[in-house]
Amino acid sequence: MASSQPIIIYFIGCNFFLLLACATSCYTSIFGFGDSLTDTGNLVHFYPNGNKPHMYFPPYGETYFHHPTGRCSDGRLLIDLIAQHYGLPLPPPSLDRRNAQNGTNFAVVGSRVMDAQFYEKMGIYDIVTNVSMWDQLNWFKQMLPHLCHNSSGCKEFLESSLFLLGEFGGNDYTHALLSHKTLNDILPIIPLVAQSIASGAHELVELGARTIIVPSVLPLGCSSSYLTNFESLNEEDYDELGCLIWPNELASYHNELLQKELHRLRELHPHVNIIYADYYNASMKIYRAPRKYAQCGTSQATSCEDPKQYVNWDGYHFSEAAYKWITKSLLEGLFSYPPMKNLCLFDVVEAQVSQI
Repeated sequence: MASSQPIIIYFIGCNFFLLLACATSCYTSIFGFGDSLTDTGNLVHFYPNGNKPHMYFPPYGETYFHHPTGRCSDGRLLIDLIAQHYGLPLPPPSLDRRNAQNGTNFAVVGSRVMDAQFYEKMGIYDIVTNVSMWDQLNWFKQMLPHLCHNSSGCKEFLESSLFLLGEFGGNDYTHALLSHKTLNDILPIIPLVAQSIASGAHELVELGARTIIVPSVLPLGCSSSYLTNFESLNEEDYDELGCLIWPNELASYHNELLQKELHRLRELHPHVNIIYADYYNASMKIYRAPRKYAQCGTSQATSCEDPKQYVNWDGYHFSEAAYKWITKSLLEGLFSYPPMKNLCLFDVVEAQVSQI
């Protein structure tokens, strides 16, 4: 009976102090994969002759870094805020080839789940990056031997690492729509995309990952870019918030299928933390009437004097203020399943039990 006492004390202590004590000791590294919601500076490596994409120019980065970093926002992204919550340094872009012992970020703006060949058969082309989720996972596997040098070392390293797999899926559908594909063209690929994301998570589990966060797709119909590109004269195409209904239904269908796939994965690996991060409903909590802005980083663009008062940053992406609210709601467990607030508790109890 006495041997179980440390479990009870630690469990209550972490709850009482809002997980702050155990949040800084849960993980030793964080690895990110995804698209522009997660990329912290990889895209520039795909631009030849020293050219830079628009997010490398002011006013990007003005709020937190006070200069552009390649992030598609005025400040930090979700992965940055999650890393800081767990006491980890901001994960550098992997293509910068910096020390990755505390983690790195493989995400690239514009990335899709499926590879280029899959979409080229449909007549959909990406002339900038053509990076898929599978490309990023392969980069991680190529880096892994440099992070841990034997099977036991890699097991310990991966079990103490946090993985953010996404957001993925948004570009699969957005690129197809901007290539003039119809909903009837896109609907059949949604199950394939959801299954592929779950397969990516499964691959990380097979490598040894123990905690993987898999985000949903955002409410596409509420973004300024969708409201601009797919504007309708029919009032019935909009909901009470002014969001387009059909893109949100598309996103909801993706999210429903993804949750089913992740449920199957949890049944296969009951001792792995596979977290569904509900970006969709967390975002819906903070949406207000949409505003239309020019794209930041262009000569026609202007930026708000106080970005923290706004949800939208550049038509496609959120402000740091919005990302902070979403991150807080995920960490508190309001929009994560199983709740992220229990992650450290789970790890501590598992470790204590293993020592009994």
